[in-house]
Amino acid sequence: MLTEKAVLEALSKVQEPELGKDLVTLNMVKDIQIDGDKLTFTVQLTTPACPLKSEIEKRCREGLAGVEGLNHIEVKWGSQVQRATMNQQMDDMAPGIKNVIAVSSGKGGVGKSTIAVNLAVALAREGASVGILDADIYGPNVPKMMGINTKPLSRDGKMIPPEAHGVHVMSMGFMVPDDTPLVWRGPMIHGAIQQFLRDVDWGEIDYLVVDLPPGTGDAQLSICQLMPVTGAVIVTTPQEVSLLDSRRGLAMFQKVNVPLLGIVENMSYFQCPNCDCRTDIFSTGGGKLAADKLGVDFLGAIPIEVAIREGGDLGAPLVATNPEAPQAQAITEIARGIASRIAVRNQSNVLRII
Repeated sequence: MLTEKAVLEALSKVQEPELGKDLVTLNMVKDIQIDGDKLTFTVQLTTPACPLKSEIEKRCREGLAGVEGLNHIEVKWGSQVQRATMNQQMDDMAPGIKNVIAVSSGKGGVGKSTIAVNLAVALAREGASVGILDADIYGPNVPKMMGINTKPLSRDGKMIPPEAHGVHVMSMGFMVPDDTPLVWRGPMIHGAIQQFLRDVDWGEIDYLVVDLPPGTGDAQLSICQLMPVTGAVIVTTPQEVSLLDSRRGLAMFQKVNVPLLGIVENMSYFQCPNCDCRTDIFSTGGGKLAADKLGVDFLGAIPIEVAIREGGDLGAPLVATNPEAPQAQAITEIARGIASRIAVRNQSNVLRII
């Protein structure tokens, strides 16, 4: 006769592919239901964007294959994103934010904001609660790229971030007219970021994507010191000179003790829609070379695509409007990889504490 004890014993031998422990020890097996020879249970993932669902299900079915009296298996999925270790300052300002992902670039013009916006949308489409903070105070483009034309509302003395494509959005672009330049020094930027945390009702957010300004100046350092960043992503282009920019970005994050999740190579190549020929307009392999030389993960390459640029101009991110496009799928896979790396880091922190 099929019993819960037999099921748990079998699943205690099933290893989670990335966390290095079995599903039962990790407390990932939930809601076991037995109806005769039929078993239904839920696997509680550490992120809804887990890229290894099919592998986990395969291992579960293999592990349960020899259980007596079991003929039918249904695996359901749940998720509980773990909270990265935050400091007291962050707890006081924005306690609902679990993880902060900084998206950076060594220089402007590499598509950093485009990647940040599409990563946020991709995580939201996977089922996560997501916000994006446009910390590029001097050039706030996120509202336009997300297609938001309204200003934040106010409730109980706090701003309510507008939502688009399943993502909560906050930006200086909501506060300042398009034709008004901001001539601010570092302390003023520091104060603005504080307000975007303290005076905004973010609610419960699994991932807050932060679009940092380009470069490695005082503003970037202030932001990273103010916000306990779970991990950072560097966006680069394929040229070998990108290695220099990536090295500067890595040094900046190391200086403020922010882990680097990896490097994304944007504008990797152009695939002609007519003849299907590939052209490496900006050379090729610079992002991978930078990742290898710096000893960090290469998260993936995104080819040039007119639709990505058009989506940014029209406020319709490609991941939202055409998720089946190869470029959108590439970004989605990168988002899943980022979420997976964060889950592993957070779980490792929990196990160290235990």
